[in-house]
Amino acid sequence: MAKKDYYEVLGVSRNASQDEIKKAYRRLARKYHPDLNPNNKEAEEKFKEITEAYQVLSDPEKRKMYDQFGHAAFSGGAGAENINFEDIFSHFGRGFGGRGGGFDIFDELDDILGGFFGRRRGGGTRTEERRRAQKGEDIYQTVSISLEDAYKGTTISLEVPRYVVCEKCAGTGNEPGSQPKVCPECQGTGQIVYNAGFMQIAQTCPKCQGQGYIQEPCKECNGRGLTLKTETVKVRIPPGVDNGSKLRVPGKGHSGRFGGAAGDLWIIINVKPHPLYTRKGDNLYIKANINVVEAIKGTKLEVPLIDGKTVEVEIPAGIQSGEKIRVAGKGMPKLKSSGYGDLFVIVNVKIPSINELSKKGKKLVDELEKEIPKPEKRFEKAD
Repeated sequence: MAKKDYYEVLGVSRNASQDEIKKAYRRLARKYHPDLNPNNKEAEEKFKEITEAYQVLSDPEKRKMYDQFGHAAFSGGAGAENINFEDIFSHFGRGFGGRGGGFDIFDELDDILGGFFGRRRGGGTRTEERRRAQKGEDIYQTVSISLEDAYKGTTISLEVPRYVVCEKCAGTGNEPGSQPKVCPECQGTGQIVYNAGFMQIAQTCPKCQGQGYIQEPCKECNGRGLTLKTETVKVRIPPGVDNGSKLRVPGKGHSGRFGGAAGDLWIIINVKPHPLYTRKGDNLYIKANINVVEAIKGTKLEVPLIDGKTVEVEIPAGIQSGEKIRVAGKGMPKLKSSGYGDLFVIVNVKIPSINELSKKGKKLVDELEKEIPKPEKRFEKAD
């Protein structure tokens, strides 16, 4: 029996827009869907007919072929007549009421039908998707630097192994000079059609990956289109970086495929421990040891700074061990804003043991004991 004109089946004109075709299909699909017409063979056949028409007219490439050659354009087995409707109905769950949350059965049908013929929502075949520009992957490297370098900033040179476009094949993956040949598996259709009961299902050809042809792979990159090379990349590390800081170097990741942009190189900073300073955020901490007399009388200390200079810090009389003295603006540079953190000098009063004292020293301690009052409160709540 001769097939009906697809435009006639959907009730649209030959110059109908894609939106008009979709609306017509949805209206008819709701009317003839088998779940709404149980045990109605005529409705089921009508549903298959409108689905077949929609599958062709909703695909710009298939529609163009149909407009030129009619049903003969799909006589080779790659047309909509190979849809396995039993599989489609099984995807639905054969029911409208089984899904919630805004589920649209006709949106899902559009995806299912597209899956059978290599088409994706928004247009494009599987082959086109594979050949579409693909962004390269990012590369991550950890770099260890000193606290001094984190303070002043530095420039480092990194050896970065990265995939770049193969110079021999210019990224095509094909051996230069080789000629494409029709895939012997699918005979150039890009699909393998097999029987499933009384129906047929078309799937992407595994040999040519849906391209319809095969070609000798590039000997340099083994068909990948990319080769691994080690490049020297200079990276400027700004002042103020801390452990875990990430620096992005645009375009220095792996190269993209089919003209896609390269990925990025990400530098993860590890600041090595310092023998003198402890860092907490933008602040630095240093311990200053003083003796009992200095704690009682007070003193002045030349405190070393991270930039190699010193600053005079006054230790007040009567200071207690563990107290902190803040030196404003002598910490680390602030990475995300201007200014500097602070330096905190933590006072540690060193108490000598009695055995470290001379006879005169021991005598002086005995005399001092008489002069220094004992604490009014021996015990207090700990901080």
